[in-house]
Amino acid sequence: MEQAAQTISIPAEGARLVGTWYPASASPRASLVLHGATGVPQRFYRHFAAWAAERGISVLTYDYRDFGASQTRPMRDSQANFADWAVHDQTAALDTLAKLAPTGPLWVLGHSLGGLGLPFQTLPDRVTRITTVGAGIGHYTDHPWSYRPKVLAFWFALGPVATALAGYMPGKRLLLGADLPAGVYWQWRRWCTRRDFFASDIGVTLPEPNYTIDGKDIRICVAADDVVVPPVAVRRYAEAFAPSGAEFRIFAPADYGLHTLKHIEVLSKESAPVWADLLELPQPDLT
Repeated sequence: MEQAAQTISIPAEGARLVGTWYPASASPRASLVLHGATGVPQRFYRHFAAWAAERGISVLTYDYRDFGASQTRPMRDSQANFADWAVHDQTAALDTLAKLAPTGPLWVLGHSLGGLGLPFQTLPDRVTRITTVGAGIGHYTDHPWSYRPKVLAFWFALGPVATALAGYMPGKRLLLGADLPAGVYWQWRRWCTRRDFFASDIGVTLPEPNYTIDGKDIRICVAADDVVVPPVAVRRYAEAFAPSGAEFRIFAPADYGLHTLKHIEVLSKESAPVWADLLELPQPDLT
């Protein structure tokens, strides 16, 4: 029997986040925290979370500080940066998951930015499985030419000018995604326009990364048609985790009877056929 989702308060360093807990409909096989992508509110993941809960996996979703349901002040007043979301907020959400599910294995699913905090966190022993999708060490020149004009506008034209004028990234008005705190946008921009990605922030806003994570099943995944964080960028991230024995996986839409999977859409309800493989669950028998 499906259980009702519950609103959860998540204490984080310097903030309080709003999350949603989707209890498994039966005795849970695992409990999962879903770290979301930049600019994607947690409500987007409700279909995936409900799907997983029906299959015995409890799920915690949440919004990063000063965004979505966790926004408590005008966006221009936010002091949040990309590292706050990737390190402090993701750590707090995993800690809360461990309290909501005091027994049993814990799983982590990181979508885009949601997967980039992995090397900067100390993971509890109960975490047995880590999956990222669309998380990569990217550079704006990795994008296919068809997507390049939008990227150049976001990083070098409309994006920086509008953010400087508004005091936050007015993505909605620019038709370039969600509104974001200025600190999130500027740090994200720096990572994606420098060849060393986040290296310049290590020791400043980021701790030393650890790419050797023992005793965990780590899978670094991407959709074959992802133009936002293309497979080449995700492969770089997977190669960084080689000491951990991470598996690199590309999902082709046609293998699941789909026309597209893309970057954000891979976790939309239309992409449900790929979710079992994403979580390494048995595919339903369609015969």
